This record gives sequence, structure tokens and C-alpha cells, in this order.
Amino acid sequence: MLEKTVRNQILDIVRQKPCSVQEIALAIQKNWRTADRYIEEIRQETGLIAVRTFREGSRGALKVVYWNALDRAKGSAYQERLLHKILNGKHKEDFSPFDIFQFVDQDKRQAFMETTEFSTQEPIKYNSLLAQARQQILFFSGNLSWVELGPNVHKILDQQAKQKVKLKILTRVDITSRKNTQEMLLLNQRAGWDAVEIRHCEQPLRALIVDDTLVSIKEVLSPQHYRTHELAEKTFLFYLIQDPEWINWMQKVFWQLWGQSIDAQERLKVLDSISQVNSKKK
Repeated sequence: MLEKTVRNQILDIVRQKPCSVQEIALAIQKNWRTADRYIEEIRQETGLIAVRTFREGSRGALKVVYWNALDRAKGSAYQERLLHKILNGKHKEDFSPFDIFQFVDQDKRQAFMETTEFSTQEPIKYNSLLAQARQQILFFSGNLSWVELGPNVHKILDQQAKQKVKLKILTRVDITSRKNTQEMLLLNQRAGWDAVEIRHCEQPLRALIVDDTLVSIKEVLSPQHYRTHELAEKTFLFYLIQDPEWINWMQKVFWQLWGQSIDAQERLKVLDSISQVNSKKK
């Protein structure tokens, strides 16, 4: 009997790229006949995959399995629309992360609703997420408000920097976020290397990506943006995504924004010059 886990494994393999029956058999650790039977069962029951035989009738016949669906509405066309909305958004109200979350496989996502800005739920607790990183953390931020969470966050980030974990941050660098930006950059002095890189970017996401393992996104719902009685109080939705496909996509979004953004050090120099001019006038 075809188990759900094996079925999903086969679908994941074929979704990534076309492959032979033998390759699938090796991946699921079954013989060729069993793998072929599973493939046929999935093909007939879902229509998500199809099979084509090359050199049919010869000893060198090759059976290739390929993806045969529009990727459940989460393929490149849909992701392109999401990217367009993100690139054109400046404020968190300009984009709903739920538009991403709804297309993630159910067994690879979690969501939590709270009335506090920083979740106390262990799976998405900020301290816990930061501590999981082994290579890098990519931050989509508004004004680095999470820097004010207290000494525990600073301690974790210092420890991660000492472990050579890179911290790359997209955030708004202006007068309102200047103090937090400078505070984050001071971490480099304590670490002894450029662990933190910050670039100025006005974008709608409030999220972080930990290595290739997870994405955590926060959505803020404010009563003033809804009709009376629709939303009683400010509400925060926290989304946790552990789907490799969407993690990879979010990484691509980050790097596209990163490539279009300005180094925070340059922004800070300009802000400093404004302060100096004002002080001279006084």
C-alpha cells in the first residue's frame, strides 16, 4: 500500500525536476517495479505527474516521470505576482504575508495569533529563532524595533556572531531608526569581524530567514484599518514556514531587494552631516 509519506516524497522529487523511475526507486529505497507501481497509482489518482517512455520497445527504454500540473497555483506565475507586490510595497500594510502562507504545504507551516508584538510561543519566539542559526540570518525589518527587546537578544546575536553566523538586514535607515541601526553595527566591534551588514530598504515584510531551514513572518492588523467592531484590538499573526520551496523563494526575494538597496553606513554619514549642520546653527 502506498503510504502518504512516500507519495509526498515522490511528488516532491518530481516537482523539482523530471527523473527516471530508477532514480525515484533509489530515492525511496524500493525496487524498480514497486516504484513504477507507485508512480502509476499517483498518476491515476491525482494527475499531478505523467510518464513518458523513450526508446519504447527496445532494451534501452527509459521511463521518465515529470510534473504535470500548474503547481497548485503556487508556481512561478503566482510567485511573480507576489514578488511584484513586495517590490512595490513600502509599508507593512501594503502586503499580507498570508498570501504566501496559504500556498505552503499544511505539514510545513504553522500560524499563531497574539495581541503582543513579539510572540511568546516557543516555535516562533524571537530568541529561539535567532539561536537556531548556524550559517546566516536574513532580516526583513521596518525600523529594527526588535533591537529593543532587551539584553537577551543582544547576547544571542553576540554569540551567533562569535560562531561566524552572518546577519544581513534590510531596514529603513533614517532619523527614527538611526539609534537601533548604530547599535546593531556596534556588534561588529564586539565580534571582531563584519558579522552584521545593514542596507536601507523600505519594504513591507517583517520577517527573518534562518539558514535554509525556516522563515518566520509577522503580520500586524490594526483596528484603524478596519470598520468599527471588525477588529477589537491590535492583533499580530505569526507565520512559521519550513517548506524548502518557499524558503528558497523568500531568499531570492531578499537578495533581489538587497541588490537594489543602499549601504546603511552611507545613510548614517548623511544623517550625521545633517546633525552637524543643525548643531552649528544653534
